[in-house]
Amino acid sequence: MKNIKINDLKKIFLLGLILMTSVNCQRNLSDDATLSTYSKNGQVFIDGFSSGLGYGAFGGSKYTAFSVDTQVKYAGTASMRFDVPSVGDPGGAYAGGVFIDGSGRNLTDYDALTFWVKGSQAATLNEVGFGADFGLNKYKVSYENVPIDTNWKKIIIPIPDASKLIQEKGMFWYSEGPENGLGYTFWIDNVMYEKLGTIAHPQPAMMNGVDTSLQTFIGSNITLSGLTETFNMPSGINQTVLVAPGYYSFTSSNTSVATVNELGVVSVIGSGSCTIKATLGGQAVLGSLIINSLGAFTPAPTPTQNAANVISIFSNAYTNVPVEYYNGYWGGSTTQGQADLHINGDDIIKYSQLNYVGIQFSQPTVDASQMTNFHIDLKVQNFTGAGNSVKIKLVDFGADSVYGGGNDSSYELTVTNPALPAGSWVSLDLPLSSFPTLTSRSHLAQIVLSSGSGITDILVDNIYFYTVATAPSSAAPTPTVPAANVISVFSDAYTNVSGTNLNPNWGQTTVVTQVPIAGNNTLKYSGFNYQGIQLGSSQNVSGMSYLHIDYYSADSTGLNAYLISTGPVEKAKALTVPTNSGWSSVEIPLSNFSPVNLSDIIQLKFDGNGTIYLDNIYFHN
Repeated sequence: MKNIKINDLKKIFLLGLILMTSVNCQRNLSDDATLSTYSKNGQVFIDGFSSGLGYGAFGGSKYTAFSVDTQVKYAGTASMRFDVPSVGDPGGAYAGGVFIDGSGRNLTDYDALTFWVKGSQAATLNEVGFGADFGLNKYKVSYENVPIDTNWKKIIIPIPDASKLIQEKGMFWYSEGPENGLGYTFWIDNVMYEKLGTIAHPQPAMMNGVDTSLQTFIGSNITLSGLTETFNMPSGINQTVLVAPGYYSFTSSNTSVATVNELGVVSVIGSGSCTIKATLGGQAVLGSLIINSLGAFTPAPTPTQNAANVISIFSNAYTNVPVEYYNGYWGGSTTQGQADLHINGDDIIKYSQLNYVGIQFSQPTVDASQMTNFHIDLKVQNFTGAGNSVKIKLVDFGADSVYGGGNDSSYELTVTNPALPAGSWVSLDLPLSSFPTLTSRSHLAQIVLSSGSGITDILVDNIYFYTVATAPSSAAPTPTVPAANVISVFSDAYTNVSGTNLNPNWGQTTVVTQVPIAGNNTLKYSGFNYQGIQLGSSQNVSGMSYLHIDYYSADSTGLNAYLISTGPVEKAKALTVPTNSGWSSVEIPLSNFSPVNLSDIIQLKFDGNGTIYLDNIYFHN
């Protein structure tokens, strides 16, 4: 099975120029230039390359895949030969590259690119076309899944609107991967632009020719998809090509709601509705995008887990693992949607008409055996009634990393309303232990979301596995306040109050130890309910401004810090736990502890739960 597709040639680099070329020549079309400024030569390869043509291989491809062959040819003395590598070839994963004329050519007199092709075996070429130029690829055209066999066959790729090609540099490009894992050879000959006059009934389309409605928000950017044009070919058969947005003229029916640029990017700027339509070569385009903007968007909560403890499937907060698709519409799925909302720099998955949908990441599978939890943010868009639910299924492919190989394991967990109120983000942190029949997490490959009852429209963000670190892996931050401005209770950075008892017997169940973390002495409270610190002498901190504390907890759900003066008079300050992103450093204004007498501080106290690590407890200006 082949899986080679070049989606963004702007991100692909030249590995080398094989032919005599002038691809580095940059020329811009001036306002008074005429169509005759650039060469009208339509020949690309006829027994050799036409003047000025150069070849550049795609990044990741086998750059030696292309050569000129004088033994096998359609006509004349030579052809282009392409040797597709097998899976695992260290030279590259596929064969692919671009033939460029650096000065550009005027192709306005032609209506098609044509060539002859044959293979050493029957095969299907992933993509061929023109308009790819290692630049904007503004007028790129792709013809996909081209069947070839061992006999020479003529291929015709229609030009959507030749009037645009005044200075086209991308004369020809191709991308082809192994067939069933194995390499093979194919040849292409007599590559040229022609005026056939027999290509008829062009029908351009956007959104695959369907009037498509999209519910979205202010700040979202939507790239128009399904840009194609279908032609009736000389053979009488209809043929469809993928067309770059540069050929289209886009319009918005209400520019106060959304605008659209020449690259087919729709920017939603206001509330309300509008329709995005287009023409191509003066002809109305089939299909449209109907924007229904709901107004301002509230993003999902920003993840706080330390990236070192996360395996991310979908999140802008982390680096995601390779994912094959977020929209596996397997047999019976009615779900619409994909990772298609881009709102103020954030990517959101939107699923509509949800019954079930699959997310697959099997190349390679994910080893989450050291992870403890699964996280996902969900926002239900439609009304949620009692008993409505969403189901979350995790699937492990087993040691063979193949679905259905006999060693798969999975478990489906149901999340039921009222845990899923409509219109609000819900952050689900699910212990992996709550997926009991998921017997292995070493080869995770799928997440399946399905509607248990009633829920049909959801937004999804921040899908990841993570582990809860029970102890900090690094020391607390080193203090920088000058010692002259500090009264220290516990810190390696300063001289602490003499005679202080870090574990007075106040009847607590807390177990107090001092542990080295990255060489730094740290207080650890285990089995924590409350714990006191008895200062060696009363301290006058009325001339100070802040109490500083560094603290860490992976499992606490409540933590308070107290100052106590003679009386006793005490006042608590609540601290935020758990500290999922590592150590937390707080500067608590001493005014927060009123009515404690700051000139007579005799004790500190902490209460809460879980396991707590403390360091750098000091007063300062």
